[in-house]
Amino acid sequence: MKLLILGGYGVFGGRLAELLADIEGLHILICGRNALKAQRFCEARTGAAQFTPFALDRADIAQALASERPDIVVDASGPFQDYGTAPYAVVQACIVAGVNYFDFADASDFVFGISEFDDAAKKAGVCVLSGVSSFPVLTAAVLREMGKTMQVKSVIGGIAPSPYAGIGLNVMRAVVGYAGGPVMLRRGGKAHTAYGLTESLRYTVAAPGYVPLRNILYSLVEVPDLQVLPREIPELDDIWMGAGPVPEVLHRTLNGLAKARAKLRLPSLRPFSKLFYAVLNLMKFGEHRGGMFVEAAGTRDGESVTQSWHLLAEGDDGPYIPSMAIEALVRKWISGERPAIGARPATRALELSDYYALFKGRTIYAGLREDRPEAPLYERVLGAAFETLPPSVQSIHASREIRIWSGQAQCEGASNPVAACLRYIIGFPPAAKSCPVSVSFERSGGKEIWTRSFAGKKFSSEQSLGTGKNAHLLMEKFGPITVALAVIVNQDKINGGRLQLVPRRWFFCGVPLPKVLLPSDQSFEYASGGKFHFDVTIAAPFIGRIAAYRGWLVKDEG
Repeated sequence: MKLLILGGYGVFGGRLAELLADIEGLHILICGRNALKAQRFCEARTGAAQFTPFALDRADIAQALASERPDIVVDASGPFQDYGTAPYAVVQACIVAGVNYFDFADASDFVFGISEFDDAAKKAGVCVLSGVSSFPVLTAAVLREMGKTMQVKSVIGGIAPSPYAGIGLNVMRAVVGYAGGPVMLRRGGKAHTAYGLTESLRYTVAAPGYVPLRNILYSLVEVPDLQVLPREIPELDDIWMGAGPVPEVLHRTLNGLAKARAKLRLPSLRPFSKLFYAVLNLMKFGEHRGGMFVEAAGTRDGESVTQSWHLLAEGDDGPYIPSMAIEALVRKWISGERPAIGARPATRALELSDYYALFKGRTIYAGLREDRPEAPLYERVLGAAFETLPPSVQSIHASREIRIWSGQAQCEGASNPVAACLRYIIGFPPAAKSCPVSVSFERSGGKEIWTRSFAGKKFSSEQSLGTGKNAHLLMEKFGPITVALAVIVNQDKINGGRLQLVPRRWFFCGVPLPKVLLPSDQSFEYASGGKFHFDVTIAAPFIGRIAAYRGWLVKDEG
């Protein structure tokens, strides 16, 4: 197979080429206006695929198709919002030459309008797919999965790239270009005009069983989903899609400029693209993690229901996700599974299972959550990951009734006098090589009261589900101190899933405390020998170990 990538050494085209580098017999033409950049890119590649640099302006695509005869052309250049009076020139040239075509288009009008070439593509016997990227291919796949168990009425979604991901200049041109400009979407069941980056919301991406991203600001972006998904889901009344670039100070600056442009009818902000591109790629700090979410509200058997899908990508894996849709299609093509001929948006090109197959072996995690207020607390926090826990760990957290579990524990004391004072104030147990322990759990108004008794000495805490900036976190309150905890599941090959609590932030009487002073809480729950086991170590920076206790519990009968 021969693949011609326009913008082949750019951000998306380059990552696609890297993803396909292991395919033997694949010949990839890396095309762009700068021959030296194309050559350097090819020289740096390793793998079974063959890479060839090719100096090419998109205006000369017809000649390249005639001379090179590629099987597929991938347009990864853009910005697709700025293709002028002949936006589909490459598409038309491919159809005339009988060459299949995919693109990364992120412009709603461009993707929505591709269907006008459907008859011509079918007559030529070629496949023309537009918008073959996370928006709208992955979004649509998620909503189809949700649609199996509910009728979707409204959708919100967003993507939050890692600050280290690197955004291409053409992407920045597109974003800055529609900032404050009209964006067509569906609202209240009718077509509606909003304005790019002038509407915002906050959201926490929390892939079940993993440490959530911090609560991030998302602002309305112009993506194909806004126009193509209502056609896929006729009963869809509302749709909103956003992006959450960081740092937030730069994001809010763009918000302010977008609102000024919309209100004062100012010209496009595109002349400032290079400035924002330079600043954004300089301000790389914070967690090297990114994510994506899709949340749908609707009905099931006449009852209201809300489901959300969360994706978390660690390190350098996240930036490859937008290129994975075309990667999947190329791999399927080589294995004999070709898309149907014709021209259309790529909303039905892949299923969620296709993406999950590509996520394997990478630090990319995803899963569904359903908002069920009646569910036990830990099931609400963990979402689908709750089912991966061992039976005894599930059992201790699953009951809605008052229950008592008893067993044996070993306790370690504080590491110094200051830590000992803190241990005494909070009420943690004193040192003991072995002592009886019992824990009672009482559910009240969506909260759980945990009362622990070590050899008759009791201390209690109140646990609840976080809200707002603490969404999807477990809030545990010890007197005036409240700690926001991420509840994660680590897979243990011997004992199954091991539940871990990771402190994210803390408060005194509701006032945030410095994160640098946040106590570390190495708390684990796991199953061994059919019993529930716990292992807790609490320490504070500059102070040391405050308390540590470990042991086992079984449910009291009767």
